[in-house]
Amino acid sequence: MLKLYGITQSRAFRPRWLLEELGLDYEQVPLDFHGDDLDSAAYRALNPNGRIPTLVDGDLVLWESMAINLYLAKRYGVDAGLWPDDIRGEALALQWSFWVMTEVEHALLTVLMHGRVLPPEERDAERLGRNRDALAKPLGVLDGALHGRDFLAANRFTVADLNVAAVLSWCKPARVALDEFPRLGAWLAGCLARPARKRAQGLSR
Repeated sequence: MLKLYGITQSRAFRPRWLLEELGLDYEQVPLDFHGDDLDSAAYRALNPNGRIPTLVDGDLVLWESMAINLYLAKRYGVDAGLWPDDIRGEALALQWSFWVMTEVEHALLTVLMHGRVLPPEERDAERLGRNRDALAKPLGVLDGALHGRDFLAANRFTVADLNVAAVLSWCKPARVALDEFPRLGAWLAGCLARPARKRAQGLSR
């Protein structure tokens, strides 16, 4: 059985969502990034970085949420339609998965932390404002890419959409409004409405 290490309130949410889309049997080991869970010798033997998530599939041990998702989609998701059909679609899935990590994740996480999560005395208003402003360009890029299309890498929902939507799911708790990006907003709402996403976050069974 597949084993996924990490709590849902972390980047482990991304592979958990995909596992739910795939309908695979898996065990989630809810290691938390708070405390000492990630410093145990047993876990460091799997992931010497001491980060989550980590996936174990037989003798394969894999780190990094995007690498895990791309592997799972290609290994198990072809028949389910979660992996694109051709090399063009594969290239787009890689592009958007890398793009959301390099262009969006850091700024959006900073806004979330300094706007909602950190204690008030630890928040930095200047960092919050700077990173909120920095999101306008990549969100505009994605909104433009969705002009005339419903999905990012194929004519259906694939791992590309899941990977990008999983990061952008932070927009609501970070209070990042998407009113200026209507195509993006509609696409994200559709992705997050999927039953597998709700199961992954324990919102329904």
